[in-house]
Amino acid sequence: MKIVFLDAATVGKDVSLDGLKQFGETVFYDATKQEEAASRVADCDIIITNKVKVYRDEIDAARNLKLICVAATGVNCVDVDYAASKGIPVKNVPAYSTESVAQVCFMHILNLVGHGMYFNDICHDGRYSRSGMFSDVLNPFWELKGKKMGIIGMGNIGSRVAELATAFGMEVSYYSTSGTGHCKEYPCVSLGELLGGSDIVSVNCPLNPKTKDLVTYEELGRMKRGAYIVNCSRGGIINESDLVRALNDGLIAGAAVDTFETEPLPADHPYITGVKDPSRLILSPHIGWTSIEARRRLVEVLESNIRTFLGA
Repeated sequence: MKIVFLDAATVGKDVSLDGLKQFGETVFYDATKQEEAASRVADCDIIITNKVKVYRDEIDAARNLKLICVAATGVNCVDVDYAASKGIPVKNVPAYSTESVAQVCFMHILNLVGHGMYFNDICHDGRYSRSGMFSDVLNPFWELKGKKMGIIGMGNIGSRVAELATAFGMEVSYYSTSGTGHCKEYPCVSLGELLGGSDIVSVNCPLNPKTKDLVTYEELGRMKRGAYIVNCSRGGIINESDLVRALNDGLIAGAAVDTFETEPLPADHPYITGVKDPSRLILSPHIGWTSIEARRRLVEVLESNIRTFLGA
């Protein structure tokens, strides 16, 4: 049994992959260019990938392929239908990052609302030292208690964000992108009602044809001028160019984004070059899923998926 992990470095060097070796010969590539993928999987039985695409060419190249494991929850990187037509199962890792992503959502929320980066900057750059004041009230912040949190997508992560918001005393409502509205603990509202009534909007839905460009300039224009939006889900749900335009036009107070349509984020992306006031847009490099505990759980479930498949 030969296992090839195409982008093992995405898991991080601080998390051991040794447990995968129990199943047979293992080859760990730190990273794989797309044009290298087919040749690297040619003689393997199991492919593990995080973001390297495993489509028709790669599946056909892997003559002995028996299983595809995705080291993530989303399986956008695999042609699942074609794999199924060849009798090859695809196993993902659901729910491993719920706590991590929800925590990063609130990291961004607290930074946006509390102007955390501003206060840090004025201490380090000397403005506070020169002010003659013991405190700073030039950039006031408001409390979360009593404010309205709107969550787009009430799955595992959205539900956890709702719990954290409730702990802060916020009023929570949500928009169901699937249309099921299964969560009865919080009111399910239309997208327009959620955007127009929320002080903070958290995007926590999957990216699919229904949610691509779900939030455009028009939707952002429905939000309160003092509201914030946070996306720790997938790039492409909020239209990136429209978000820059909305920030520059003052439609919303600020935004935080952890995921992007193209990753890594290009150096000339409008998020970097096009925002007039960069302090109103907080960026992080797709770290929502990366807590130490989440990455350990990820590897544990990868092992479990392979063990179950092999009947070990």
